[in-house]
Amino acid sequence: MSSDLKFYKSKQLAIVGCPFSAGQPKGGVDKGPIHLVSAGLVNQLEALGWNVHFDGHHQFEDISIESDPPIGLLKNPRVVSRTCEALSGVVSEHAQNGRLPVTLGGDHSLAMGTISGTLKHFPEACVIWVDAHADINTTDTTDTGNIHGMPVSFLMGIGSKVPEFDWLKPVLAANKLVYIGLRDVDDGEKKILRENKIKAFSMHEVDKYGISKVVELALDHVNPNRDLPIHLSLDVDALDPSVTPSTGTPVRGGLTFREGHYVCEAIYETGLMIGLDIMEVNPSVSDTASVTQTVAVGCSLTRAALGETLL
Repeated sequence: MSSDLKFYKSKQLAIVGCPFSAGQPKGGVDKGPIHLVSAGLVNQLEALGWNVHFDGHHQFEDISIESDPPIGLLKNPRVVSRTCEALSGVVSEHAQNGRLPVTLGGDHSLAMGTISGTLKHFPEACVIWVDAHADINTTDTTDTGNIHGMPVSFLMGIGSKVPEFDWLKPVLAANKLVYIGLRDVDDGEKKILRENKIKAFSMHEVDKYGISKVVELALDHVNPNRDLPIHLSLDVDALDPSVTPSTGTPVRGGLTFREGHYVCEAIYETGLMIGLDIMEVNPSVSDTASVTQTVAVGCSLTRAALGETLL
């Protein structure tokens, strides 16, 4: 077992707060990490027995969006690229130092940084992507240019190349990726999933089999012997908007509160998680009560992924 359960044994964890919104057009998602930490997440994880390293939120941007003209349709390509490259280094360093990296976003374009960072240290790792969206549009299929809908294609190295992202080599193989919770997938993305034989469990499969069976099937696909490290990347819009309303691209018919938490609990129980992303909490898109609810759910999902149990 390459991860050797070391994060679980040492109970060392690093919160990587990344207030960042340039991968999509709606303001406020950069405030998500700040709200999660302000809600007491550090103390909550310490109460679970983790030694939490948190030295403040990372402000990676070294250029302004105003100086970042589009490349083709791609919006803010330079600031997204440089932020993800810097984030990759931070995540990799934490993993190298024996800390489990827990990245709070920010928009989901940041997964280019988090996953490349963990795979730098654990190249054999698999990725479980929990999301309403596949985020696998390429530079050729995107019709918006919003890079938060494209991180998986960059990680896999598919689509036309963009020199600004030359630092990001193809690190994620199709057979090391599985989706849970999809329900809003573009036609071009469906074609990519089929052509690359990428396993995806949509809400149809969740309804058909139940969340326990779906998680088991997902693990059977990417981690059949339960001996590979796992990076869990979770967009809070995977859950139904009645559960997490404060997110930028809500889609009805998502995971229930318990289904979302079960996924996190089940991945923790494998003892193999080496990276965790909690993404797309946006406190600026709804009323105060909805923000409070979404932040609370974001914190509880994080705790579930890090060992909190019902009993």
